[in-house]
Amino acid sequence: MIDLHTHTVFSDGELIPSELVRRAVVKGYRAIAITDHMDTSNMDLIIPRIAEVAEELNRVWDITVVPGAELTHLPTDLIHEKVKEARSLGARLVIVHGESPVEPVAEGTNRAAILAGADILAHPGLITEEDVVMAAERGVMLEITSRKGHNLCNGHVARLALKHGAPLVINTDAHSPDDLIDRDFAIMVLLGAGLNEKEAHEVLLNAERLLSKISSGGV
Repeated sequence: MIDLHTHTVFSDGELIPSELVRRAVVKGYRAIAITDHMDTSNMDLIIPRIAEVAEELNRVWDITVVPGAELTHLPTDLIHEKVKEARSLGARLVIVHGESPVEPVAEGTNRAAILAGADILAHPGLITEEDVVMAAERGVMLEITSRKGHNLCNGHVARLALKHGAPLVINTDAHSPDDLIDRDFAIMVLLGAGLNEKEAHEVLLNAERLLSKISSGGV
């Protein structure tokens, strides 16, 4: 399992980074990204610390730990500059918290994230067809999520992504140890979103491709 969207005590998660990663190792994960919620108030505090612990754990455990960021509830006009700032601070993966149906995310966040070149648009809710086309053109991955509430629109996201060739990725958006899943559960979530077996396995490969790009310094 490759999971590119998780949280620790640096935002609203339950575990410190080392425990989250240790539990992921035991769960059979190959890679995990730590992507705590961020805005201007905490980016400079969190990203360097996540980067430090990721470097340390990558030396001693058989798992790839990616330091990342989830830009959350930002004014849409700030998203582009904050994506750049997160990367400059050491985030190897930048996610934007999309227009989930269960949170009051500002309208236009999905499009702003795509235009800003975020790596992943998390739980984009009832994303418009035009925005999906734009994500396909720009290679921004749209998230299928196993997280309760955010997953209500998985089928909608999957249908439009398949129609227009937008890349999909599955993540947990884990906040607690019980949120971590294995590969079989990920496949079940993807099948439940309306994908067939071949399409589901292609989504898992997308995570591998993005991880390879990150590892090679392409992000």
